[in-house]
Amino acid sequence: MAKKKTLFECQSCGFQSPRWMGKCPNCGRWESLIELSAEQIKVLQETASLSPSKSRALPITEVQKEQFARVSSGSRELDLVLGGGIVSGSLTLIGGAPGIGKSTLLLKVAGSLARAGQKVLYVSGEESAGQIKLRADRLEANHPQLYLLNEIRLEGVLSEIERQEYSLIVIDSIQTLYSEETPSAPGSVTQVRTITFELMRLAKSREIPVFIIGHITKEGSIAGPRVLEHMVDTVLYFEGDPNSELRLLRGFKNRFGSTNEVGIFEMGSRGLRDAEGVARKFFDKETLQAGSALTVVMEGSRPLVIEIQALVAEAYGHPKRSSTGYDNNRLQMLLALLEKKLDLPLGTYDVFINVSGGIRITEPAADLAVIAAILSSYRDRELSARSVFLGEVSLTGEVREIPAMLQRLRECETQGFEKAVVPAAPIEECGIKTYVVSDVAKIVEWIFI
Repeated sequence: MAKKKTLFECQSCGFQSPRWMGKCPNCGRWESLIELSAEQIKVLQETASLSPSKSRALPITEVQKEQFARVSSGSRELDLVLGGGIVSGSLTLIGGAPGIGKSTLLLKVAGSLARAGQKVLYVSGEESAGQIKLRADRLEANHPQLYLLNEIRLEGVLSEIERQEYSLIVIDSIQTLYSEETPSAPGSVTQVRTITFELMRLAKSREIPVFIIGHITKEGSIAGPRVLEHMVDTVLYFEGDPNSELRLLRGFKNRFGSTNEVGIFEMGSRGLRDAEGVARKFFDKETLQAGSALTVVMEGSRPLVIEIQALVAEAYGHPKRSSTGYDNNRLQMLLALLEKKLDLPLGTYDVFINVSGGIRITEPAADLAVIAAILSSYRDRELSARSVFLGEVSLTGEVREIPAMLQRLRECETQGFEKAVVPAAPIEECGIKTYVVSDVAKIVEWIFI
C-alpha cells in the first residue's frame, strides 16, 4: 500500500516541510505549520507544472524590446508614481493602514476611467454595493461604465470577467477572496498565492490592468506571504498619519518605471485629491520655535522643504532617545558625535526627534538639520525661519556633500529662503546666500545666523 504523501505549510511565511514542526525554521513563529489536504497539494503541483517544459535561450541582442501602452488614471500624482500611467496587463498591489485611503483612491480612479469611456469592474468582498454607492456619490465617481460586484469567490469573479470585456479591474481586497478549488481559509498562504497567480494570468493573457488592495499587518507589511509582492508588477504603499490630511503614496517595486517617485494627496470631503501647492504643505511658517530647523529632502525628483523638530530635556532616570520619521540608530550616532565634538552632556538628557507632515526621511541629507534642531532645543534659542541646513554628517564629524544640492538650493530660492548652511559652495550661482561648514564642530558659528 502506497504511503500517503503529507505536506505542512507555514501560514505566516509559506515555508513547506514534509513533517510537522512546532516552530517554523524560516520565520520563527510557533504553531504556524498546518497540514495541507490532498487537494491543496495537487493544486501546488499543478501550479508548479504550468511553466513551459521546453525553451531556448536567445542572445540578448536578438530580443525585441517590448512596448508598453499606458493610460492616464485621471490622477496626476498616481500617474507619477506608476511611471507615467497605468500599463496594460499590469498587476498592481496597493497597501496601507486601515482608513488611509486605499479604497477611496481606487474608486475615484475607477470613476475617472469610466467617465473616459472605459468599462471598469470594482470587486468588493468587504463592503456591500450600497456602501460603495454612498462613497461613489461623495467622490462623484458614479457612471454607467463603472460596474460593482459583491463576490468573495474567485470563480465568480472570473465568470463575470468572461461575461463582459473590462478595461480595468479593482480587487478590494485580496485577503477576502478565496478559491473553491483550494479548500483553505480566505487570506491563508495557499489561497493568496493561488488567487494572485490566477489574477496575474488573467492580466497578462487579456492585457487588462488589475489593481489589488492588500491589508497591512502590525509590523507594517502586506498581510500574507511575501511571494505576493514578488508576483505582482508594482507595489505601492500609503504612508502618513491617518489623522492628517496629507497622504504619501510611495513605490517600492515597479517593473515599468522608477521606484523613487512619491505621490502626495490630500484627504478632503470628496476623498483623496492631488495635493496642490505641495511645496507649502510641509512647512509654511514665518517664525520658528526653539528646537525647529528646516531642511530640503528629495522625494523622487521633487524637492520638499520640511521641518525637523527636536526636544531636549533633562532625564529623570534612564535617558530616552526616540524619533518619528527619522532613523533612531542614526539619531544615536549623532548624539554620540555631539557629546564628543562639542562636549555636550547629552547623556543625561532625553532627546526626541519628529519630522513634520508625517513624512519619513530615508536619506542622510537631513543630518545637519537634526543637529541644528537639537542644539536649538538644548540652548532654547530659535533658529531663523529663512535659513535651511543641508548636509550629511559622518562618524568623524565631517560634513559631506549630498546629491542634487543645486536643485535643493533653487527650491529654497523659489520658496523665499535667504540663507543655507551647506558642506560646500554650489558650482553654479543661485539667489541664496550659502555658509560653508566642513566640520560639525564649526556649525555653532553659523547655526544662529
